[in-house]
Amino acid sequence: MIFNKLWIDEWVKNDLDAEQLSDMITMAGLEVDSVNDVADNFDNIVVGKVLECVPHPDSDHMHVTKVDVGNGQVFQIVCGAPNCREGLKVCASLIGAHVNGITIKKAKLRGVESNGMLCSYKELGMSEESNGIVELPEDAPLGMDIREYFKLNDKAIDVDLTSNRPDCLGMSGIAREIAVLLGKKFEYPKVEKVAPTINDIFTVEVEDKEASPRYISRVVRGVNQKAKSPLWMVERLRRCGIRSVSPIVDVTNYVMLEYSQPLHSFDLNKIHDKIVVRKAHKDEPMTVLSGEEVKLKDNTLIIADSTGPVAMAGIFGGLNSGIDENTTDVLLESAYFSADAIKGRARQYGLNTDASHRFERGVDPMNQARAMERATALLIEIAGGQAGPLNEVVSEDNLPKYKEITLRLSKLEKVLGVAIDADTVFKILDNLELSPKKIDGGFVCVSPSFRFDIEIEEDLIEEVARIYGYNNIPNATPVSDLYMVHEKEEVVEDRDIKKVLCDIGYNEAITYSFTDPKVLSEFSDIKPLMLNTPISPELSAMRTSLLAGLCIVAKYNVNRQQRKVRLFEQGLRYIIDESAENGVRQEAMIAGISFGDIHDENWHEKNRSVDFFDVKGDVENLLSLNVDTKDISFVRTTEKCLHPGQGADILKNGKKIGFVGMLHPLAQKALGFKQAVGVFEIERAAVATRAIPVYEPISKFPSVRRDFAFVIEKSVAVSALTDLIYEVGGNIVKDVTIFDVFEDASLGDKRSVAVGVIAQALERTLEDTEVDSLANRIIDEASKKLGAVLRS
Repeated sequence: MIFNKLWIDEWVKNDLDAEQLSDMITMAGLEVDSVNDVADNFDNIVVGKVLECVPHPDSDHMHVTKVDVGNGQVFQIVCGAPNCREGLKVCASLIGAHVNGITIKKAKLRGVESNGMLCSYKELGMSEESNGIVELPEDAPLGMDIREYFKLNDKAIDVDLTSNRPDCLGMSGIAREIAVLLGKKFEYPKVEKVAPTINDIFTVEVEDKEASPRYISRVVRGVNQKAKSPLWMVERLRRCGIRSVSPIVDVTNYVMLEYSQPLHSFDLNKIHDKIVVRKAHKDEPMTVLSGEEVKLKDNTLIIADSTGPVAMAGIFGGLNSGIDENTTDVLLESAYFSADAIKGRARQYGLNTDASHRFERGVDPMNQARAMERATALLIEIAGGQAGPLNEVVSEDNLPKYKEITLRLSKLEKVLGVAIDADTVFKILDNLELSPKKIDGGFVCVSPSFRFDIEIEEDLIEEVARIYGYNNIPNATPVSDLYMVHEKEEVVEDRDIKKVLCDIGYNEAITYSFTDPKVLSEFSDIKPLMLNTPISPELSAMRTSLLAGLCIVAKYNVNRQQRKVRLFEQGLRYIIDESAENGVRQEAMIAGISFGDIHDENWHEKNRSVDFFDVKGDVENLLSLNVDTKDISFVRTTEKCLHPGQGADILKNGKKIGFVGMLHPLAQKALGFKQAVGVFEIERAAVATRAIPVYEPISKFPSVRRDFAFVIEKSVAVSALTDLIYEVGGNIVKDVTIFDVFEDASLGDKRSVAVGVIAQALERTLEDTEVDSLANRIIDEASKKLGAVLRS
């Protein structure tokens, strides 16, 4: 929001200069980005009048003029502006003036003497572009200094507002803040109601009352669109960054700047039958004022007549109903559109307007009538016309409701660390129009309609603190008692997970909780929760897998010549679930991505790319936090994102807790990777606790090893064989090792798996008969349950 100092001084009297004012409001939370002059630092330029204007004898575009600059002084000045003409009041720079970085001197232009210069807005630093010299009103006093005439000893102050302070997107909001900071109660300028002189009312129907709880319109007939907006209005608009267009447009823009209430004007003769406020039909066509045709989305609130859309509500007008130079009858609109109905809609169409900027942040729902009356009065004053009565369509049930909020003085002191006198607190709350009522130990307040961001006690504390002044709150070193934190040995902390993964070469990444739905679809078929107002289309879905964000980060690194990437992330995924709180189930997950060279480049190791067993080994390292890995098993996966035969579901006690493997070639191609990529994702709860190590004595007796070579079907997991041997052996079997796997055409669809079994008893030496019996049981059970036979 840009405002100028002289205008704000009319709203609230003060003795501050622009810098002091900027410092004060910045300390109160309205951060000032810049303070700039409203024009260049020129001098010796006065109001003049062109008495004579004739063509230059040696030029086809210059004129030779006689200019009266007051006090009987008339100078000959050569001017090349196309709009220079006799009788025009102009900005005349005299000899010795400093303009646009140069000093004006006597000169001859193509043989004709020139004693000054007639200036344009651009040369005065009052505009980026100009088509000719400044045309001043007829009543501009001859000889008056231009700086005095335009009141250019002024500053434009640019405030960077946070999204919770849309009330300060108007002069009334800024002035209210300044008044409160100066310890005053803000007084609103009186807005007189305009008495209707005609009875015309244009019919309005509001279909979507939730999106548009209040819609006020008014007919104004006989407007002179060729009238010129007064200089004071043009200048105020310019100093706030808005270009003057025409009386009707200027008035609506001016009132928007005054009250942060956008208004819209329709050419009454271009709209038919009635106004209908409704949602657009899918792909309903509309041509906006800029001339671009758009296909409307069915989530867009529109203003329509009997023929179709005439405006996007709160965003942009339609070309078919727009004001032009022939407009004489106007329908003014002043409406309250809910922020939820407007938020993000302009971005859908690549638009960003002053109106949408305000509506999507929220406007005062009680301000529409005041803005309409002010705009009507200004329009009639400037361009004439006759106004009809206000036509208000309102749904009280859908207007915002404001509840009481209690502020405890004890809580205020505890949070701020300083005791503020109750009378001072009351005055601050009263000046902020929070309607405070004294109760035991504090106050009860109700938020005014323009401060819908104040909802809880902490909001009131913040308001008191910033108005009281952060610099008035003494700095104090916080004192806190230190306690020994009780940590259970069985609990696996986040830092334990980070340490394991970092030790094996991974780096932690932190990505957004929202991600690209196209990338997400490669990892999950679960329908994601879509955001209503995303930052961009690439960040529009709440993630159902952490791998989507990690892949985007990994691809970013690949594009910057990183040959070895190992990333992991701990975070939440979001699953739509009606039974969960707010309809969304949040699950903590751990995910990782690995690709590229397995080693850093060196001379003594042969390098290769990451494969399935590397990533599986990383996961086993992570799962080793649970100590008892016998509960963990890997089985063939059906995850669509994983390569067939190079992916596994991770089971804990038979329940799936995640997956690991190499990306499917189609997913790899879709994500833009040109090399194999390993990924894993595991439920955080699966590694939330660890099995506490239990001491077991070491056997003093010798162990016995027996080797078996089983021929089994390739479809049988080798882990099933090792699990079976442990089950059969009980406490005697201490270790099972796979030391050879043989596949050959002679074995067909089977493979030979060589297993080494180590048996050992704690309290005695095993007899040969016991070991033989164990071996026979292993062979029998393997045959019965797995169809395995000893290889001959």
